[in-house]
Amino acid sequence: MTIRTANEQPIKHNFIAGEWRPSLEYMENINPSDTNDVIARYAIASSNDVQDAVSAAATAMPVWSNSTSGERFEILDAIGSEIIQRQHELGDLLAREEGKTLKEAVAEAHRAGSLFKFFAAEVYRSETEGYRSLRQGISLEVRREPIGVVAAITPWNFPLAIPAWKIAPALAYGNTVVFKPAELVSGSAWALAEIISRAGLPEGVFNLVMGQGTEVGAALVEHADVAGVTFTGSTAVGRKIGATTFARGGKMQLEMGGQNPLIVLDDADLESAVEFAINGSFYSTGQRCTASSRLIVTEGIHDTFVAAMLHRMQGLRIGDARNPDTEIGPVVSEAQLNSNLDYLRTAKIEGARLLTGGEELKRATPGWYLSPALFTHATREMQICREEVFGPIASVISVSNYDEALLVANDSDFGLSAGIVSNDRKIIDHFTANVQAGMVQINLPTAGMDFHAPFTGRKNSSYGPPEKGSHCREFFTNSKVVHANYGERLKPKKEGS
Repeated sequence: MTIRTANEQPIKHNFIAGEWRPSLEYMENINPSDTNDVIARYAIASSNDVQDAVSAAATAMPVWSNSTSGERFEILDAIGSEIIQRQHELGDLLAREEGKTLKEAVAEAHRAGSLFKFFAAEVYRSETEGYRSLRQGISLEVRREPIGVVAAITPWNFPLAIPAWKIAPALAYGNTVVFKPAELVSGSAWALAEIISRAGLPEGVFNLVMGQGTEVGAALVEHADVAGVTFTGSTAVGRKIGATTFARGGKMQLEMGGQNPLIVLDDADLESAVEFAINGSFYSTGQRCTASSRLIVTEGIHDTFVAAMLHRMQGLRIGDARNPDTEIGPVVSEAQLNSNLDYLRTAKIEGARLLTGGEELKRATPGWYLSPALFTHATREMQICREEVFGPIASVISVSNYDEALLVANDSDFGLSAGIVSNDRKIIDHFTANVQAGMVQINLPTAGMDFHAPFTGRKNSSYGPPEKGSHCREFFTNSKVVHANYGERLKPKKEGS
C-alpha cells in the first residue's frame, strides 16, 4: 500500500498477514547520487509487528506446506515473469536508492526474476529419494519436508537478487517467510514484496517487516517460532545471529564477509587481467562480498600490470548511478563513505602507497562519491588486506612466484571467492585444488556467479548449507527417513489358523 503526504512524498507500509499495515514510525530513503532526493518514507516495524508477522507465517504453514507442486509453480513463475517484465523500472529504483549503475541494476532485476523462475521449476523435482534397504522385505526412503517459518534477513548491496535467492526457494520448498531487508534499500524490498503480495499466496505465507537490524532483525532471530534464519551480511553480525539461533535450536544459513584474492601470474594476458581486476575491485562501487580486494601479482608482470591499471582507472566515469554513461556510482551512504575513508587513512599509516584515487568527488548533485583507489606496497598483515573494506579500494601485493601467491591468497580469515589469471593449466589445476575458497574463478573476475549454482564460502565467509541452486534444499528442508515393512507377516491371522 502507498499513500502520499501533503507534499506528495510516498509512504510505504509493512506487509503482515496479507495486509499493508501502517506504522507509528517511518524512515526516509535517500538517493546516494543526490542526497536532496528523498525516494519515499518506509515503515519501521515494531516488536508487535514482528510478533504478528511470525504468528501469521506459522498459522499459514499447514496450508502452504500442503499445497501442490502446480500451485507453487504458478505463483513463483508469475512473480518471476512480472519482475522480468518490469526489470527496467525496478532497476531504475535500485540504482536510485543504492547507487549501483543503471546497467548493473537492471541486470540484477532480471536475475531476481530468473531466480523465481528457476525455483518455480524446482518444485517439480521429487522430494523423496528411494534406497535399497540392507534388510530383506524392508523399503527405505528419505523424504524432504519444509522446516517451517523462515526469517530472510538481507543486505543492502544486492537488494533484489539476494532476497530473491532466499525467498524463492523458501516458498518453493513449502516454507512461509518473514522478510527483513536492510533499511538502506527499503524501496527495492517493498517493490519486490508488492509483486509477491499479488501473486496469489495464501494470507500469511509471505510477510515484510522493515526497520533496523538491531531491533527488527533481532526480534526475528530470537523468536521461538522461527525455524530457520537465512542471513547475508557482515561476519560480526552473522556470528551473533548464529549464536542466538543455535541456542534456541533453529537452523541457520549464514553468508558473511569476504577478502578475495585475484592472482595475476607472469604469463597472464595483461589486458584481460586488468579488466578482471577493474571489474572485481571497482564495479558496484566495490560493494560486493566477492570483490577483488587483494590483487596478488608476481614480480615479472607487476610493474606493467600496475601501469596498465592506472591508465585504465583514469578513464573510469564516476557519477550519478542512473546516468547511462556512469561506470562507477556513489557509495551507498555517508556512514559507508566514512568507513572507506578510515580504511584509506589506515592503509597510508601502515605503509601502503596510494597511487591514485581515494578522493571525495563533487558532481552536479550532492552525493557520496569516492574515486576508486589503488594501493601498492601492500602486505598481507595490513588491515586493508585482512578486513572486508566494502568500497572501491584495491591493494596490490607483490610476490615472487605462484607458490608465494597461493600462500598469500590463503592467508586470510575469509574464504569466499578466489581468482587466478594464467595460461598454465598445471598451475590452474593446482590452484583450484588448493585455494581455500568456496568459489573459484579462472581467467574471470572474482565477482559474478551463475544464479543456478551454489553460492558458498569457507572459514569466516559462510556457515551452514550453501545458497542458490538445488543445494540450498539442505537448509530449506528437513530430512525424514522412513523404514517400512509391508510384507505378508503383517497381515492379521485368520481365526482357527
